Amino acid sequence: MRLNHKQQTIRKSVTLSGVGLHTGVQTNMTFLPAKPNHGIKFQRIDLPGMPIIDADCDRVVDVSRGTTIEQSGARVSTIEHTLAALVGLEIDNVLIQLDGPEAPIMDGSSIQFVNVLKEAETEEQNALRDFYEVQDSIFYRETARNVEIAALPLDDYRVTVMIDYNSPVLGSQHASITNIRQFEKEIASCRTFCFLHELEMLYKNNLIRGGDLNNAIVIVDRVVENHELENIAKMLGKPRVEVKKEGILNNIELRYNNEPARHKLLDIIGDLALAGRPLKAQILAARPGHAANVAFARKLKKLMQEDDKKGRPKYNPSLPPVMDINKITSTLPHRYPFLLIDKVIYLDSETVACVKNVTFNEPFFQGHFPGNPVMPGVLQVEAMVQTGGILVLNTVPDPENYWTYFLGIENFRFRKMVLPGDTLVIQCDLIAPIKRGIAKMYGRGYVGNSLVCEGSMTASIVRKDS
Repeated sequence: MRLNHKQQTIRKSVTLSGVGLHTGVQTNMTFLPAKPNHGIKFQRIDLPGMPIIDADCDRVVDVSRGTTIEQSGARVSTIEHTLAALVGLEIDNVLIQLDGPEAPIMDGSSIQFVNVLKEAETEEQNALRDFYEVQDSIFYRETARNVEIAALPLDDYRVTVMIDYNSPVLGSQHASITNIRQFEKEIASCRTFCFLHELEMLYKNNLIRGGDLNNAIVIVDRVVENHELENIAKMLGKPRVEVKKEGILNNIELRYNNEPARHKLLDIIGDLALAGRPLKAQILAARPGHAANVAFARKLKKLMQEDDKKGRPKYNPSLPPVMDINKITSTLPHRYPFLLIDKVIYLDSETVACVKNVTFNEPFFQGHFPGNPVMPGVLQVEAMVQTGGILVLNTVPDPENYWTYFLGIENFRFRKMVLPGDTLVIQCDLIAPIKRGIAKMYGRGYVGNSLVCEGSMTASIVRKDS
């Protein structure tokens, strides 16, 4: 199975409730559908103004025992398990409302988030996913912690993790997924863990106030005296706890022999979501943790931003279009030989991108420099106008009942010739909100990496019966 090509949200809102692992605060968490390109955002509805916090690596303020983000003075903690569930289900756009400071820990894994999101059902949206496709190997290293993370080129998303804590109980462990759709069955139910020697330190630092043996695995890698077990039971609010000579506190059964490694894989999937775009890469991680995961996400985001500065729409001809020629002809009134776009590859409320395949069989080449064929500039403008027409008609529920009229053009420039065999990719962006049916747009045409034409346009949208 391949990655989804189109963006997804959920069909309906769903809610779950639970205690925060570190704060111990009972929190209700509601997932709501969101429009294309909204991304993943959290909202603290318990705070004045109900501030929104973007799921963005640049918003991370704490990675000590989980991932915490902050924006506009509002924080949300321990978000990695929630993000991992969304990535695992390939959900791109959602608003997550909380009435507390920390995402519920549930059973310490992502499975309950997965289950509630499946109840909400996914809904395909009218926009392609903006994958970040790793073109060259990317490396990150922390010598002090002996951490290494790499992203290698791959037309898919695969993750492999290795952990080694020098523990006789855990040993060295590996976990992998070769397809993100394995996440639900192979990774989602794997719980967070810590070592016994960390418990007291965490508790003294006012953490794990919601910790319980039902939501975390406690690994005992040394012999524990009875009085220590009594203190631990008191700390966790239990009548008693027990452990074999070395093993898991209260002798809890692991769901997988390598459950800790699988949980670290879960964590890195969640943390790398903070880079802001779905990935196409092979991720290899040795001894990862939240600090390294977030640092690597920041490195990925920086590379994404450098690519975005090139400004051109991304076109992959192997992906299905947002609108094919049949859908285009049901929206636009143009027909051969004057329909000048072949497919729509991106469409939201402010931006559209279309493709025109230029061939020598175009009727205009019979009379326009037949010995030296060049696509007429005026037809490049018309192709751009039709692209803008798709954007404007997307703002009404019944586009078949409207006409679009071209009103004006400003500062148009033709920078390179468009020749037979070229694939002309055109992007139009709204310059301002549409008012009284008037739309102002800026369009750019590209062949490969080259900008061939650009300019501002004004168009109007009018009902056919007016």
